[in-house]
Amino acid sequence: MSATTIALESLCKRHPKLLRKGGLCVALVVTRAARKKSFPLNPESLRTTEGGQVAGLGKAAVQNILEEYGITKVLAEEGGRTSRGSLGLMKEYANTLNKLHVKGDLSLKEAELWWIGKVQAHFSSEGPKFHFDPGKSLKANIEDLLEQAREAQQHAKGATYYGAMLQHLVGAKLDLVLGDGVITHYGASVADRPKERRGDFEIDGVVIHVTAHPTEALARKCAENIQAGLRPVIVTVGDGVAGSAFLLRNENLENRVDVIDAAQFMTANIYERSLFKVSAYKVTFMKLLRRYNELIAVHETDPALKVNLGDRLTP
Repeated sequence: MSATTIALESLCKRHPKLLRKGGLCVALVVTRAARKKSFPLNPESLRTTEGGQVAGLGKAAVQNILEEYGITKVLAEEGGRTSRGSLGLMKEYANTLNKLHVKGDLSLKEAELWWIGKVQAHFSSEGPKFHFDPGKSLKANIEDLLEQAREAQQHAKGATYYGAMLQHLVGAKLDLVLGDGVITHYGASVADRPKERRGDFEIDGVVIHVTAHPTEALARKCAENIQAGLRPVIVTVGDGVAGSAFLLRNENLENRVDVIDAAQFMTANIYERSLFKVSAYKVTFMKLLRRYNELIAVHETDPALKVNLGDRLTP
């Protein structure tokens, strides 16, 4: 993940209003304005003459930018002009751009693409919808959620909804089993920097790797964990089970690493926590998804990852 992306993720965690429609309008207009200005940016130069608004902020300016990316939906009728705190968000964003510029890490084009991705996420921010179908297997219900994340990812450039949902669903399952606070959770993007951690989750010598696409690097990571006296477990989906087995054979680890299908991993837990009572399946499923949504709220900035549970589904 680039320095620009890391800085923007961090900025939005500190100022989540930037991911609302008004904040997104501010970010798009300021990013475009920054192309025509010299650095470091002076926040005062980004204000209107009267000083009460962000210069250039309005529906027409925002929609012109969005249309360049094939987006015709209206983000905000007032283009963010009436949003409280727009000036404050502008200053925070300008400061972030200045810091990136000083370090030589700034890419305004990349920043604009990142914000466009967040606009696309905003338009689908209801997230995957959970509809428990008692006529389907529990595994099929879980796979339906994952498939919704996969489809959303295909329509949002640069997004990693599928892998992120997979990681946090497994994390939620582990929290329900072990209790809150036993394991440490990270944002899905952090998992892309393997040198910083042994795996996605670590519990008393067991290291769990959650992945939608097993790689040779993962197999080597498992070998390193075994050498360190740890027991690696790979939790993956679909063809990833067979793919992991193949990669592990290449490392002579086929009998030393457990590979588990993620949907089956969660399905078994729902059966067990429901004490195999059919009437309790939906309630247990809801507990898993509520915990998942809590993890998304803390560790991710993209609202499209949150599962829409729906009032009528509340047990």
